[in-house]
Amino acid sequence: MTPPWKTAKLVELCEQPQYGFTASADFDANGPRFLRITDLKGGSPDWTTVPRCQCPPDEIGKYRLHDGDVVIARIGATTGRTAFIKNPPEAVFASYLIRLRAKPGLDPEFFFFCTCSEHFVSFIDRHKDGNLKGGVNASILAEAPIPLPALAEQRAIAALLAEVQAAVETETERLRVARELKQAALAEVFTRGLRGEGTGAERESWPVVSLGSLAKIGNGSTPRRSDHRYWSGGKIPWLTSGKIHEGVIYAADQFVTELAVRECHLPRVPAGSLLVAITGQGKTLGNVAKTEIETCISQHLAYITLTESAHPDFFRYFLSSRYDDLRAAAHGMGSTKGALTCAFLKSFMVPCPNPDEQRDVAALFRGIDVRIARHEARQKLLRELFASLLRDLMTGRRRVVEVTP
Repeated sequence: MTPPWKTAKLVELCEQPQYGFTASADFDANGPRFLRITDLKGGSPDWTTVPRCQCPPDEIGKYRLHDGDVVIARIGATTGRTAFIKNPPEAVFASYLIRLRAKPGLDPEFFFFCTCSEHFVSFIDRHKDGNLKGGVNASILAEAPIPLPALAEQRAIAALLAEVQAAVETETERLRVARELKQAALAEVFTRGLRGEGTGAERESWPVVSLGSLAKIGNGSTPRRSDHRYWSGGKIPWLTSGKIHEGVIYAADQFVTELAVRECHLPRVPAGSLLVAITGQGKTLGNVAKTEIETCISQHLAYITLTESAHPDFFRYFLSSRYDDLRAAAHGMGSTKGALTCAFLKSFMVPCPNPDEQRDVAALFRGIDVRIARHEARQKLLRELFASLLRDLMTGRRRVVEVTP
């Protein structure tokens, strides 16, 4: 949709684009902060994480960042990513960035949000592919079209978007704190508690037993994709290691037939069982989930079906707290890609407190997970709201007076 305002080229609305300063980042230096591409993560930079550099005094003025500046990545995978500079300390910017400074008549924060819009991003994407390293330069940026409503409307749009963006950042911080709380609680309960040191009130050490003494453990397989008899019309859930990140699995994305179960070593894993990613790329290996459905699984997963006296969530949270140990064990077993075996899982030692204490520990962590889920849902909604407002306000589909209470 074409905005209902006139547009102008960036070169008409901004001072001459300025390329950044070439230096080495140094967290121990005494010079100015040194903003790099990797410090551009949306919104304004977190200056506490930005390193410093050595910059000659006669050069600082040329590269100094001022309140209201916009910097843009000009090369690499993040070409086009921007940041808005608010109340910066003494700081300069690196050579793979370009500084854009609005002239009077263009609100700096409105201009920043313009650089986040679909129109601007599409402009960058269209032009960067024609360059040798997939980047943009000052000449390309100079031609970018910028919508130009009245200054008062620019400021109103910027204020509304900034308010929603701040809400996203607040919720993101709350989510980070909640996740850190969970990790700290896992360490406290399953490390200090496991050694019997207590968490305030002293308690006896939990008994430690092999996981195989509490559970049936095995793995699945993948029926041949080329044999339609194993897949076509299948109604039996079948899970891959990609589902492990859900934590608790309520539904399958893929299904196999009864014939596949009979012919392809596909044990029916009962609901309430734990699943462990025994291979996987990236962070998948070593993750643990619980299935709430009876299902079959691929060879990249192991199932752990616990006895009735063992609480699945207690052991799910314990195994999650040993994620690093499981991955280290997998990479120490001689496989070039890293893998766990069912034999290893059977011999893996786990704490086994009485059933009541298992339930109490599981309830503690389920409560933390509920809090995390709420923050994740709110963060998702706020991000969707921001994206919707950014699209509608920057195209004039919705005017600011229509969305302001």
